[in-house]
Amino acid sequence: MKGAGTLQIAPSLLSADFAALGDAVRLAQDAGADLIHFDVMDGHFVPNITMGPPVLASLSRVARVPIDVHLMIESPDRYVEAFAKAGASSIAVHAEAVVHLHRTVHFIKMTGARAGVALNPATPVAALTDIAGDLDYVLIMTVNPGFGGQTFIPRSESKVRAMRELLTACGSQAPIAVDGGIDLHTAPRIVAAGADILVAGNAVFGSADPARAIHELRAAAAAGVAS
Repeated sequence: MKGAGTLQIAPSLLSADFAALGDAVRLAQDAGADLIHFDVMDGHFVPNITMGPPVLASLSRVARVPIDVHLMIESPDRYVEAFAKAGASSIAVHAEAVVHLHRTVHFIKMTGARAGVALNPATPVAALTDIAGDLDYVLIMTVNPGFGGQTFIPRSESKVRAMRELLTACGSQAPIAVDGGIDLHTAPRIVAAGADILVAGNAVFGSADPARAIHELRAAAAAGVAS
């Protein structure tokens, strides 16, 4: 995971064929993906259930690029260490799911993983005012978490701009990731707003040619960088 200003594509396995996740990882990294996004859902914090540490450990054996773990779960502190040991290069927890956010962020760092915090669409950027300088990255949800294939929330662009202003104010160059409804139309807009990492699930794995979709998404996003 690189710093602010460097565009990265992170295909999300949430939209891949769960019967062939290893193949999905290989395809994505061969097509130039910078990261692999690994969504963890518990059926409580979000209304869906997905994957856990054993699946991550298996995929870590075939991944040549970092795996970014997104914990959409209650009490994430209980599982941070397990995911770090399973191969997570970075771990994001939700501000809405953590009671002592500063403690959790530094606990993630102690495991050797990069620490991020995710914000739901209704959570204001100001929620991270006192922790922004400690973060390795921020994940802005551009849909309500829980399911793939949702529609991008338009006001997310102003939220990304506000997040970049907050990070800059505390002297941080931490990258901003965005997750939800990212496709060829939304990518250039959200990158122009200040996003650095595009998490894309359906746009990649819902395509008839995922490798081509990754290349096209990067080209579309580059237009946002140039604007």
